[in-house]
Amino acid sequence: MNEQKITAGQRLNLALVSWGRLGEAMACHNGQDVFVLGGIPGEQVVAEVIRVRRNYVAAKVVQVLEPAPARVEPPCAYYGQCTGCQWQHLDYPAQLEAKQAKVVDALRRVGGIENVPVRPILPSPRQYEYRNHARFTVGRAGDLGFVNRETRRFVRIDRCMLMHGGINDLLAELQDKCGETTQLAIRAGQETGDFLIQPPLKNPAVAQATGQKHYLESVGGRQFRVASPSFFQVNIEQTDRLLQVVREALNLNGGETLLDAYTGVGTFAILLAPYVKRVYAVEESSAAVADARENAAGLGNVEFLLGKTEEILADLPEPPDVVILDPPRAGCQPTALGSLIELSPPRLVYVSCDPETLARDLKILGNGQYAIEQIQPLDMFPQTHHVECVAVLTRTPTGTGTETRDRDAAPLILASASPRRRELLTELGLDFSIIPSGAPEEPMPGESPADMVQRLSRDKALVVAAGLSQGYVVGADSTVVLEGRSIGKPADADEARQMLWELRGTRHQVTTGLTVIEVASGRSLTDCLTGEVVARDYTDREIEVSIASGTPLDKAGAYAIQDREFRPARLESGCYTNVVGLPLCRLTAMLEELGYPLPSRLPPAVGENCRAACPFQPGADPANDQPGISAGDRPLPSGDGGQS
Repeated sequence: MNEQKITAGQRLNLALVSWGRLGEAMACHNGQDVFVLGGIPGEQVVAEVIRVRRNYVAAKVVQVLEPAPARVEPPCAYYGQCTGCQWQHLDYPAQLEAKQAKVVDALRRVGGIENVPVRPILPSPRQYEYRNHARFTVGRAGDLGFVNRETRRFVRIDRCMLMHGGINDLLAELQDKCGETTQLAIRAGQETGDFLIQPPLKNPAVAQATGQKHYLESVGGRQFRVASPSFFQVNIEQTDRLLQVVREALNLNGGETLLDAYTGVGTFAILLAPYVKRVYAVEESSAAVADARENAAGLGNVEFLLGKTEEILADLPEPPDVVILDPPRAGCQPTALGSLIELSPPRLVYVSCDPETLARDLKILGNGQYAIEQIQPLDMFPQTHHVECVAVLTRTPTGTGTETRDRDAAPLILASASPRRRELLTELGLDFSIIPSGAPEEPMPGESPADMVQRLSRDKALVVAAGLSQGYVVGADSTVVLEGRSIGKPADADEARQMLWELRGTRHQVTTGLTVIEVASGRSLTDCLTGEVVARDYTDREIEVSIASGTPLDKAGAYAIQDREFRPARLESGCYTNVVGLPLCRLTAMLEELGYPLPSRLPPAVGENCRAACPFQPGADPANDQPGISAGDRPLPSGDGGQS
């Protein structure tokens, strides 16, 4: 059957059937998933194709043929251009319904959790002008704006409707004056009037003070000092509501010892200290702990412990009666959850901004000795698809613990269609199967390259694990990083050419995120590795020959380090298989930690740094005429390869 190939710029008549994971509406055209920005499930639309990816098509609504009842006119002039908001075209009650459904879906799909009360979502007091933190990209002219998630085009922003007035006032003062940097962060207290701008600017045209190390924010009637790198909730009015939900869920009587894990600058620990006997608050950021100790001045029952939660839990001064978990988007480390199950506090509250990692971690706790009492979603982020949740867990009378499993019978699954990752995994001598995830591979606003590849590797593994009852799932994602900026896969030959021009003669990095999930228990590990790479000064003709071969079109940065014809770059430091797309040294360590039965002997590719002894390590500098060699000097595959 000859099906017409979908191309960028093409217009499609689509029936939208469901929500996608990043807030788009989904449709199917000629057997391909189409993610449509600006659509609503149930609508008939004409959508223009923005980009064609390997596993999906990105499009935007250009005409609504049959509108949904919940459709409204977006008030922002930039809507659809910057992609920071996904749902301005959806009325607010429908946004809340969609977010509650998203939580229910993640619990079922990722955690296998059903029949748990998910309460109606608590709306935000403000639907606009609620954010106290903005991260801007700086354009070539020194102007401030955001980058479209799909097209990667810069969009100048003179006023963001999600930011409160203090941020927009500072934006107006700084606009067109920031050419000395590539990123700019503004944080401002809505009630305190205090602010910080980072990095410091030297431009004499900037009259406003910049480079502040911290600013003051106010929550629950108390001021908090917040350092530039420290986390703090962006929606202050809804944070007051969040605090109330957590306090009620803990059911405090004043005599408890409270553990606040991932405390940040101490928000929960400090505001709940008057309601308990003792608080132990754990945080791994020294800057945040310094802020927290300052913020807790005058409170004699709060002790801050500097370190990773998974390391501190084993040495707490006393066992906690109640626990708050408020981890980053990536969720808790399995070792931290295991330690909590051993500590066995009677009551536990888990605060999460990612329903999928929440579902994954609740599955682990549920396989231990905890029952999920209820989940309360809150809307901290109106006009976007993001949602906050508070899960309330209680210790069961007789915890069953994690069941013993026949690990030898648990299969290994690679959640990737990359031939190169397949070949690397084969080198380990492991039996495995391949189930491509089809998960979207797009960055989120303000996300660092390392955070992005870890999130995407986790997303890929989670999608595949959701359809399995046992086994170990491996997900990976790689990106090229130039001067702190992520360079992904080119959409076409023109973009590949631009990438290769930009990378020519540079020293840059390749970062790979890696996730392994043990499906039966829900335990998982996520990490990333970075290698230093030096690109040679290849010619324009060599670029054209490489593009004509088709090799660059599905590789981050438009090249593969193992390309024996082009020989674009050499590894300066780090793990070679990491740069190719699957760090075997780290992978085997993660599999072993999760209990996968590895062979007694492994090839030298998994040595201490997986470089000098790696079977895929080239034998020559790519700048020389002599081509690199691989194990047995066998030809490398010409398909999907490095930086997969």
